[in-house]
Amino acid sequence: MASINLIESFQDFKEAENIDRPTLMKVLEDVFKTLLRKKYGSDENFDVIVNTEKGDLEIVRRRMIVEDNDVNDPLAEIAYSDATKIEPDFEVGEELYEEVDILDFGRRAILAAKQTLASRIGDLKKNVLVKKYSDRVGEIVSGEVYQVWKKEVLLLDEEGNELILPKSEQIPSDYFKKGENIRAVVKKVELKNNTPVIILSRTHPSFLAKLLEIEVPEIFDGLIAIRKIVREPGERAKVAVESFDDRIDPVGACVGMKGSRIHGIVRELKNENIDVINWTNNINLLIQRSLTPAKITSMDVDLERKHADVYLKPDQVSLAIGRKGVNIKLACELTALDIDVYRDNEGEVEEFDIDLDEFADEIEPWIIDEFKRIGCDTARSVLDLTVSELERRTDLEKETIDEVRRVLKEEFEAE
Repeated sequence: MASINLIESFQDFKEAENIDRPTLMKVLEDVFKTLLRKKYGSDENFDVIVNTEKGDLEIVRRRMIVEDNDVNDPLAEIAYSDATKIEPDFEVGEELYEEVDILDFGRRAILAAKQTLASRIGDLKKNVLVKKYSDRVGEIVSGEVYQVWKKEVLLLDEEGNELILPKSEQIPSDYFKKGENIRAVVKKVELKNNTPVIILSRTHPSFLAKLLEIEVPEIFDGLIAIRKIVREPGERAKVAVESFDDRIDPVGACVGMKGSRIHGIVRELKNENIDVINWTNNINLLIQRSLTPAKITSMDVDLERKHADVYLKPDQVSLAIGRKGVNIKLACELTALDIDVYRDNEGEVEEFDIDLDEFADEIEPWIIDEFKRIGCDTARSVLDLTVSELERRTDLEKETIDEVRRVLKEEFEAE
């Protein structure tokens, strides 16, 4: 038979678009030359011709026509009398080309070749997938949510490849529905049981770095460099940037007019507060900037011990520490120093407190303003007063005051 529509595995040729044709043809030749060696003992006088577009192949056997009694190598030679049975016009000395019927190999051999071919194509696809995503580690990719599980989300890329977004790599407030398109950065590519596993992340600093690169042309063009990013996903991030052009303000360029550039990133990161600061090699200035929005009065820095004592006015302490201690934690990571916060002119560590504005997502702004009106601008200043005292001094209902106190108490108990 001239050709066969080889097994379902051949259909994979059309699907395996990323596998180059020469590689595919080589795989097919190898598989069928193995069959030939098993049946004839050698594949030297056989040509395997592959048509990857149509999904078929043919095997041609080459033999020299010799006199009937001169056949020394049956694989390379054929007797004249046998050749004339195939085509009467043949003459001694000519080369005979004969198509080999695949079915002649036998059903078992064909099934074995089928399995080998499917396995080899599968391995090629895996290798292509691993290379594709290994080259894209640190880049943003988009995927459609296919399945949501407790510990991870399964996404499909535009080619139907599976991508994994573990719970640990999701922003705490992330919520995904099937069919939704989401963006994440490729964190790593692993092989589990010889199967490629592409791990994505939305919490890694490189995700924020790539989002900034997309939104800020000056970063993409190399005029502004991101020196360091530290994140508490979903809560706060600090980005230290540096400009290579004196005419460009790196912080202004990253934030954009009225925050136009940073707002889209903040929404993508589920309202994560992003502090963009100017990088500097002056460690004292870097500490000051890293503790934004708090203003420092003075500081003592010990670089040998990698430690800094920072002194602030009482109303700045809660800003420096931040809600859940996030602000000072990120400042420590950004500066690579252990930072202790003290009240200005006092040698005692400030009792942990939190500015009421940090609770804006749980307490309505007008309620916070009502507490501020009576001089309560931190969590402890509210909790230090009794419910009856707060009820008397504000225009708030007892139920509202009880709810606010509950929220504030939970924050300190969580610590």
